[in-house]
Amino acid sequence: MAHAVLFVCTANICRSPTAAAVLRGYLRARGAEDRFEVSSAGTHDYHLGKPPFPAAVEAAKARGIDIAGHVARRVSPGDFDRYDFILAMDRANVAALRSIAPTRSKRKIELLLEYGDKYHGLEVPDPYGGEMKDFELALDMIDDGCEGLAKLLVR
Repeated sequence: MAHAVLFVCTANICRSPTAAAVLRGYLRARGAEDRFEVSSAGTHDYHLGKPPFPAAVEAAKARGIDIAGHVARRVSPGDFDRYDFILAMDRANVAALRSIAPTRSKRKIELLLEYGDKYHGLEVPDPYGGEMKDFELALDMIDDGCEGLAKLLVR
């Protein structure tokens, strides 16, 4: 296993499972999917054990991405040692992660869009409760960050 990547959002039903699926697609296209572990989790336990939000599933499906089989989970203490990259969707997620991460793991926690080009350094806004265009924008931003990450991981 070359690297393990964990994407994190608030409830693990929209942004982070989408990011995991998008990165897997970029790795697959580079013939490298089997060299990476890619997963997602939430900072809160709002929807544990639930599938992704229907609008997130629909937005992803429209681009040929399948997230329907995902089951929401919360970040666990073991995640901080298991994953090499812990990539949060927004600064509130980064703060929540840093507040519970052991000191040795804090350096692994970053914003996904630190790897983006078009949306570099921005936050992926939470589309939950929004309109379809909000899910599509989140997907555009996630795609940007995942493309940049994949380029870095697979040269």
